Amino acid sequence: MPAPIRYVQDSANFPDSADVVVIGAGIAGAAATWELAKQGLKVVLIEKGLVGAEQSSRNWGWCRQQNRDERELPLIIYALQRWGELNDETGEELGFRRSGLVYATQEESDIAAWDKWIQMAKGYGVNSSILTAEQAKAMTPGSTTSWRGGLSAPTDGHAEPSLAAPGLVAGALKKGALLFQQCAVRGLDIAGGRVSGVWTERGLIKTSRVICAAGAWTSMFCRRHGIDLPLGNVIGTAFRTQPIEQAIAMPLYTPGFACRPQMDGSYTVSVSGRGRLEPGAQGLRYARQFYPTFKSRRKNLTLNLGLSPFFNGPEAMGGWSFDRESPFERMRILDPAADAKIVEEGLAAMRREYPALANLRLAQSWGGMIDSTPDAIPVISTVAKLPGLVLSAGYSAHGFGIGPGAGRLAADLATEATPIVDPTPYRYSRLVDGSGLETPGMM
Repeated sequence: MPAPIRYVQDSANFPDSADVVVIGAGIAGAAATWELAKQGLKVVLIEKGLVGAEQSSRNWGWCRQQNRDERELPLIIYALQRWGELNDETGEELGFRRSGLVYATQEESDIAAWDKWIQMAKGYGVNSSILTAEQAKAMTPGSTTSWRGGLSAPTDGHAEPSLAAPGLVAGALKKGALLFQQCAVRGLDIAGGRVSGVWTERGLIKTSRVICAAGAWTSMFCRRHGIDLPLGNVIGTAFRTQPIEQAIAMPLYTPGFACRPQMDGSYTVSVSGRGRLEPGAQGLRYARQFYPTFKSRRKNLTLNLGLSPFFNGPEAMGGWSFDRESPFERMRILDPAADAKIVEEGLAAMRREYPALANLRLAQSWGGMIDSTPDAIPVISTVAKLPGLVLSAGYSAHGFGIGPGAGRLAADLATEATPIVDPTPYRYSRLVDGSGLETPGMM
């Protein structure tokens, strides 16, 4: 079942040219569109389904620096600054609140890992602190566990996935951007070895600059043009509760559940690190690259094997012609089933931890497909073999919070502006030549 989301109205007249075309209206594509439109460029955003309808509306909504891999820290620091500015800039409500985040645990190993991270992050000016057992208990009033300790990240926060990408797009439309939904991009037009346009199901748009932010579909799209992009897709589960008198005041992580309280008294909930693999041809193609990550996180993953992913969706086999229906049109919105077991475990953990939530009830659950790289660091990069193309994908379950920073960096690369942060950690080449491909960091 799709997660809740705000609808954005399409533009009226389909263009024949653009300064930049953005493929994919998730948070990364929406943020790039906003940054480009703000510069006065003619930017066209093309979405095969609806704005934000895939993973960008199906995540926790956390906007965190805490526990980020060091390679992502400069980008999330910038992104948090942008989250604080974007409501006023766009004139739209994105739901961002600098609420702080709290982590609580009974494991000394967690506390040691968090403390090690904090020592590293101090060099970037990040303000987090380890909580004693007494402090962790004080910051989780009403909880039943005697925590060994915890962590407070007071400058982190959360935004509303149902509003964020649509709000950025709505703001961009006011600046002159154009939006077309239910309109798949079938491929790139190439002339003289570089991008010269995009072929959509409604015709050709001429352009010399394209940002491909197509989420779980990005590797399939790239493969059609001979670009090898190792992405692995993991299905996550989240759910929303019915409103109840709230017992948890701010986003909270525990070993049994992670939650975000909402203004109406409901919670968005998930169980950290849990996911489902349903590999198709793409999963087999990149199995070797992902095996180290799979091995380290195997206990939190379930594996479902079947034939459907080989023929339908972003992992399917085969090619297509630009003048005929593409795989992107056959699946307008990727809507994997939620894992009922994870939902029940999360509900039970919340009820057990907080007796005041004994009557907590499920309102809605959903699955979302998360595109990941072998090192869990996104690709935000030009592609040397195809000038004019910028990739923005592989956010590895970290993408929502980092979205405004990712959008700005992709816009900088597309326009050859000075990048807002050093783009080296996000370069595409590391995935195909092995340069700097490191072990995944903290989730």
